[in-house]
Amino acid sequence: MKVSKGPPMKPFDRSIKIAPSILSADFANFGAECRAIEAQGCDWVHVDVMDGHYVPNITFGPATCAAIRKHIKGVMDVHLMIAPVDPYIEAFVKAGSDIVTVHAEAGPHLDRSLQLIRSLGAKAGVSLNPSTPASAIEFILDRIDLVLIMTVNPGFGGQSFIESQVEKVRQIRAMIGDRPIHIEIDGGITPETAPLVVAAGADALVAGSAVFKGGSVDNPEVYGRNIAAIRAAAEAARVKSAA
Repeated sequence: MKVSKGPPMKPFDRSIKIAPSILSADFANFGAECRAIEAQGCDWVHVDVMDGHYVPNITFGPATCAAIRKHIKGVMDVHLMIAPVDPYIEAFVKAGSDIVTVHAEAGPHLDRSLQLIRSLGAKAGVSLNPSTPASAIEFILDRIDLVLIMTVNPGFGGQSFIESQVEKVRQIRAMIGDRPIHIEIDGGITPETAPLVVAAGADALVAGSAVFKGGSVDNPEVYGRNIAAIRAAAEAARVKSAA
């Protein structure tokens, strides 16, 4: 299976990226939902892959990623909440993933997993659960393109934001320094919580319920308003923190 990717990712920058999670989309209309959120201004399309083992839920696999890839013009940001993860990395890259993020605990050799992702031509990310310390990535910073900080416990959409994770964002931003590594936040992101993590150093925001609530493929303008509200709150926080 080989699926064409979208256009090359833009050069690294720390501008705010909004990445709606299709976990909150209409599963019967994935293609149309992906087209709708991109048309309404999202930056990345976030795909939450769950296996019922590493997390207590089952979502979708490489075949679904391959099916929606043709509907995504930009970045397909794939978050693998599966263990063991190494046997499946190649299939998700071949399905068209631009970014593949694995959890720090999802395999015995995190460094090897990250090397594999990059060797296959995708950007490599590592995700930290709320109880996983920032120090878990101390020795692999030069292997990664993205750190995904979970601000809920992984497994289900619609959970409440865990505010204690804001300090972890600050710690990781300090660890990264000048390295071209995105800091992505996943869990409970809304116009109210986005400013907290952006002020701490985040630049990519995953939002499910907060983007898709109230809208549909027949009424996609609601998605646009929701995306714009999160972006405006995040950008205002960035300006304030830089002042």
